Amino acid sequence: MATDIPVYIGQDAIGQLLCYCEEYALAKFVLVADQNTYPAMGKAVEAALKGRGADVITVVLTGDEVIADEHYLLQVLFRTDQQDRVFIAVGSGTITDITRFVSFKTRTSFISVPTAPSVDGFTSIGAPLVFDGLKVTFICQAPIAVFADLAVLAAAPRRLVAAGFGDMIAKFMSTADWKLDHILRDQGYDEQITQRSRKAAQACVDHIDDISRGALEGARALMEGCIESGFCMLEFGNTSPASGAEHHLSHFWEMRLLQEHRPSVFHGTKVGIGCVLTSRMYEQLLSLSRDQVAQRLAAARLPDRDELIQGIKEAYGSVAQEVIHTQAPLLAMTERDFEQIKQRILDRWDDIRDIAINTPTSQQFTDWLQQVGGPTDGQSIGLSDDEIAQALEYSMYLRRRFTVSTLTHVLGL
Repeated sequence: MATDIPVYIGQDAIGQLLCYCEEYALAKFVLVADQNTYPAMGKAVEAALKGRGADVITVVLTGDEVIADEHYLLQVLFRTDQQDRVFIAVGSGTITDITRFVSFKTRTSFISVPTAPSVDGFTSIGAPLVFDGLKVTFICQAPIAVFADLAVLAAAPRRLVAAGFGDMIAKFMSTADWKLDHILRDQGYDEQITQRSRKAAQACVDHIDDISRGALEGARALMEGCIESGFCMLEFGNTSPASGAEHHLSHFWEMRLLQEHRPSVFHGTKVGIGCVLTSRMYEQLLSLSRDQVAQRLAAARLPDRDELIQGIKEAYGSVAQEVIHTQAPLLAMTERDFEQIKQRILDRWDDIRDIAINTPTSQQFTDWLQQVGGPTDGQSIGLSDDEIAQALEYSMYLRRRFTVSTLTHVLGL
């Protein structure tokens, strides 16, 4: 899989984009933006391309809330034609994911022009979309190039910057869960990619003062972290290096808000809150001695299949059947399977503790988020105590991964 994607983060990103298009003889485009990103960057990109004689179809998505779902995917598809065009995504996460998916399905390529350092998926192959009400990540393609203007990034709304920071510090949690899944279920893992992902997260923490005050240096550090995290996913081939239990909480809440037609909350904002909650789970693990773990495992019982299915139906509503389908292997687990995973937990407890020890505390996550102006609890984004509790109980069923959330359930914490 090619990972040598040209990335430019600096001044005059549009000029660099034009040079790239000229070098590769690109002259026909579909520019995708929304009503916020078009005036921020899209209009200037469009004018610059047309000024060079390019043929540009411009799609500006409108509405109170643009979501990467069937409605907006079709809007972009309807505006394209049969000519061979390169897509240009001018925006942050949602616009990028819509463009990534449509360009992939139409067998064309796309260029990313980020307008805010708000997510880590710019250079990823995954497109998190809402399909029939369910949050699903489709494996598509990476952009052929990325051009980010530093001044535009620094001028992005602070809530978007805080969301991007939340998405980046989540790499401390996602890599912990990735390693946990590896040692308990022998799932694919790459220590080098883990270290790269954590280094990118740490670089954002190291520049937290610059990020908090909207300095160019902070915008660069956060954008570089987002790009590097995307490369980590691209190189491994899925989202494991960047998405763990904290992301599952975010996805659960997003689907709930959509189902109830409530205002959405930025992905990274919800992820940051998820970091606070899941880091507490790792703290719980550290409080247990090996003997206490053995006692808890001896008392643990395989969940009743019918009760679990009923719980999933109540938690997920209209999309429950898809979740049940995703968790077919879990629902088919035998007593012998369960005993094997319990024994594996006990055998690898020292390794599990090492993972927990090297995970930031909930207080650290709280302090970081507060410094950049991000929410730190679910109530501050309009979630009820019941919705938070339900997410903690059932969000782990969204993906077939063994995370800290799964482990705490097995241990009855």
